[in-house]
Amino acid sequence: MTAPLPRSVTAPPVSVRRPRWWTIRGELPRRSVWLLGAGGLLAPFVLWWAWTALGLADPLFLPSPLAMLERIGRWWSAEGLLQDIGISVYRVMAGFALSALLAVPLGLYMGTYRPLQAALEPLTDFIRYMPAVAFIPLVMLWVGIDEGAKIVIIFIGTFFQMVLMVAEDVRRVPMAQIEAAQTMGASRSEIVRLVILPAARPALLDTLRITCGWAWTYLVVAELVAANSGLGYAILKAQRYMHTDKIFAGILLIGLIGLLTDQAFRLVSRRAFPWLRK
Repeated sequence: MTAPLPRSVTAPPVSVRRPRWWTIRGELPRRSVWLLGAGGLLAPFVLWWAWTALGLADPLFLPSPLAMLERIGRWWSAEGLLQDIGISVYRVMAGFALSALLAVPLGLYMGTYRPLQAALEPLTDFIRYMPAVAFIPLVMLWVGIDEGAKIVIIFIGTFFQMVLMVAEDVRRVPMAQIEAAQTMGASRSEIVRLVILPAARPALLDTLRITCGWAWTYLVVAELVAANSGLGYAILKAQRYMHTDKIFAGILLIGLIGLLTDQAFRLVSRRAFPWLRK
């Protein structure tokens, strides 16, 4: 008598788990992220085009996207757009770099040592609420009306905010890491250099990214100081003559350059700290 043949065992169907879009802090495929980002950027422009195409807006106050693009073309070919972009980028980045050069070490030590925090934080909080535009008369008296004055205005607008944010980033470093270094006999300078600064580095880069965006918001204010070039100056000049197409063009160009700068910071963060994505 032969034994019965075993029945074939079929494996249960494998269910493919699809990403859930509305999971709290969930992940999305890269393609979905790009599509959603592109849609979010294009949606206002589509509404703008439809509103002007239907004749619902006066072109004097709300020009069409096509009129704005034509204005950018004339600005590029005959009005020195490339030079305006170059000088504005220089002013913003010079003011931002000067701010970071001083604010990062000062914030590092304010976040590390309580006496420095107690002595400097109230003064920093006090000054950071003063509008940068209020310093223009003093800057013109102290620095003059050349490029240095515009850089100083951007520096004032970003420095005090950056100091407090850097100090807060440093204070978020877990105390357990510091205590472990103290247990192994590390000195105070070694703890700052080898423990606190490396642990806070990802947050510091994110703080620099955010404050660089603030630096761009002070561009028009900085170019109030006897400027004769730059994107902010072009916007202010266009306002006098009711050239709203050029105003829109200047605002959107500043936004585009700021977006590219922001993405550059994000790229550096992903390359320098790949474990953060996990």
